Amino acid sequence: MTSLHDFEAYLTDRRLVQKKQLPYFLRWVANYLSFCEKSASVPSNEGQVQDFLQFMGKNKEEWQVKQAREAIRLFLFHLSRTGPEANGATASSSAASWQEAATLMREALRLRHRSLRTEKSYLQWLRVFRGFLAGKPPLEIDSSDVKRFLSYLAVEKTVSSSTQNQAFSALLFLFRHVLDRDLTDISETVRAGSKRRLPVVLSRREIQRIFAHLQGVYLLMAKLIYGCGLRIQECADLRTKDLDFERGTLTVRSGKGDKDRVTVLPESLKNDLLRHLDEARLIFDQDFRDGKGEGVALPDALARKYPNAGREWAWFWVFPAPTLSDDPRSGKHRRHHIHISNLQRSFKGAARQAGVERNASVHSLRHSFATHLLEKGYDIRTIQNLLGHSNLQTTMIYTHVAGKNLLGVTSPLDG
Repeated sequence: MTSLHDFEAYLTDRRLVQKKQLPYFLRWVANYLSFCEKSASVPSNEGQVQDFLQFMGKNKEEWQVKQAREAIRLFLFHLSRTGPEANGATASSSAASWQEAATLMREALRLRHRSLRTEKSYLQWLRVFRGFLAGKPPLEIDSSDVKRFLSYLAVEKTVSSSTQNQAFSALLFLFRHVLDRDLTDISETVRAGSKRRLPVVLSRREIQRIFAHLQGVYLLMAKLIYGCGLRIQECADLRTKDLDFERGTLTVRSGKGDKDRVTVLPESLKNDLLRHLDEARLIFDQDFRDGKGEGVALPDALARKYPNAGREWAWFWVFPAPTLSDDPRSGKHRRHHIHISNLQRSFKGAARQAGVERNASVHSLRHSFATHLLEKGYDIRTIQNLLGHSNLQTTMIYTHVAGKNLLGVTSPLDG
């Protein structure tokens, strides 16, 4: 059986837990193994895990039990990959079928706290890759199969470079974290063409025309995206605590790249947002008055440390969904935020009604935010920070679509 020393190295090398949490994870696993030894049970027995956690619950805090559950889950996953005696197979042999490969990939993604969106995307690429290989089992695939598949996407499917890169990321994850192999010799893969496309930027007049055909919560979300420079998912993910009306700021938590940032909160939206939050508060109160909800979903680390925070108003969604639904991961019946597809459809319809013929999307509002600030003379670094771009070159694209006043200077002739 794998040792605690091996498990510690696994957690450290993969950066699965914070350094300060490591001693506690090792302690819980050591206690669990001792518990199993006393009852002469194998650690991989799910019933044994539940018995241990129930035993812990008698004299430990709820957050400690949750932390122990996570530690044991990581240990058993590591055990399944390194200890054949635990279940009679290594991770590679467990992936003898594509179904098992998909299960292992899903588990590996969740252990690394990847988003549900990434999980769905990677599993979809796994299915496409499987179809391309016409039934070739996972244990027999190698780098040449990946090379052929990526070239097929570029040549026959003519996908974009970003789509090809996404497929590559999914297969790289498969090889490294499911099959325990590295991808080699794919340097000669045919690369999809990278076409430089300028962002679609709407004029202020076009934006107002589109807004005139939106109403209710979708109008408020669209205004917030334009007024703050948000990505659509960032808007949907907002919690009530993220709005600071006193300072006039909005905090984007765990945005793209898992980074937090602060952007401007338009003063003109303050009253509309306050009225909307009053309505959201009624939904929040109704959920717990009826005893229907289990609280909103929380970021993984926060959920482990403060398991009841999901029942607090501060963490409630700014834009809650109209109905409760089952969480696709935990299975809990809870309220999620509004689905972004609803806003996307409403915006597309409003753009058509407004007579905006260009291929405008909700994301065009973010592009317009950046471009309009640039045209007003704001510093490119300031705009970079408001948008949350890691690389200044990403922000520089807006200098190619801004129509005027790129220097931010007023001529002395104009006074």
